[in-house]
Amino acid sequence: MTMLLFLLGYIVCFSEMSSLSNSFSDAEILQNIIKPPTKVIKIRRTSFLKTLRTNNVKFDYLWENGIGCPTGTVPIKRITKKKLLRLNSFSDKYKPQGSWNFTNNQYNIKDDNHHFAVSRTDRGKGKIYNGATMTSNIYNPKVKFPQFSSTRIHIQIGNDFIQAGWTVNPKLYSDSQTRIFVYTKVIGITMVRSDFPLGLVEISNVRGSSTISFETFGLLKDKINDNGWLEVAKEKIGFWPAKLFQQTSANNVEWGGEVYSASMPIPQMGCGYIPVGRVRYDSILCNITLIDENFNVDDLVKNRQAFSDIRGYKVVNDIYSDIPVNNIVYYGGPGHN
Repeated sequence: MTMLLFLLGYIVCFSEMSSLSNSFSDAEILQNIIKPPTKVIKIRRTSFLKTLRTNNVKFDYLWENGIGCPTGTVPIKRITKKKLLRLNSFSDKYKPQGSWNFTNNQYNIKDDNHHFAVSRTDRGKGKIYNGATMTSNIYNPKVKFPQFSSTRIHIQIGNDFIQAGWTVNPKLYSDSQTRIFVYTKVIGITMVRSDFPLGLVEISNVRGSSTISFETFGLLKDKINDNGWLEVAKEKIGFWPAKLFQQTSANNVEWGGEVYSASMPIPQMGCGYIPVGRVRYDSILCNITLIDENFNVDDLVKNRQAFSDIRGYKVVNDIYSDIPVNNIVYYGGPGHN
């Protein structure tokens, strides 16, 4: 099961492949990916975050032609057979995980190279969640190959899970830029936007700056057909059909940072500093919400706990802050040698 993560650069538009898989071993999928594209479009590296500041929900200006992919096609990074095989070679220990260590039912493979600073729901029996959202400021933590550092929503759905957020992952992307990513254990996301490529490079904040850029992510269940939707900037980007999951609702949710240290000095998370409780100087998550079993929005999320597994990171839950947002989480840190 390979990461569903995509690169930014030359994007190709495919008319026959709107359902993307995180398992690239299938020969038929490989043939579809390496076949000639409908159109090749070079992306200008402009700031997607401008969308949030201007309240313009169109993504068209990401494309040099101002249009995006043709109707009925989706943007996918052109990728070689060699790169597909390299992705498949990633061990399960390298791939993203959750902070819960369910040793009895194998929700996650707990590995000492994975570390977390998250706000997560309490592990009460019978809890059911139909989605979650968060807004995050964006940084560019320093990592060394083959480490990664991510900030994400993680939704645990039985033995399956979905993550969405931003990451620095030089092993996967061959660079140290901050990118939007999605990861899921199940195969197949169907993209519905022809103007939004996964793997988009984000513009990072400078710690202490008076200008702060944020990005909003959501993983939400459709009330009508139980499909799981990915939202970025409050726009529906793609969905996972309900039939792909063992169950339709989530048992646990967490918001925050995850790193993979690769038996090296543990890398930075978020802005790379221990939180001091000031938005300009901290990596933060805000406006975090849960969608409960009745599809009501819980914007206080009181049934959660702060969790960090090493002293190199810290996480603090709060409801109020010095900016007009709800339900803020301060997290991150330098790691340690």
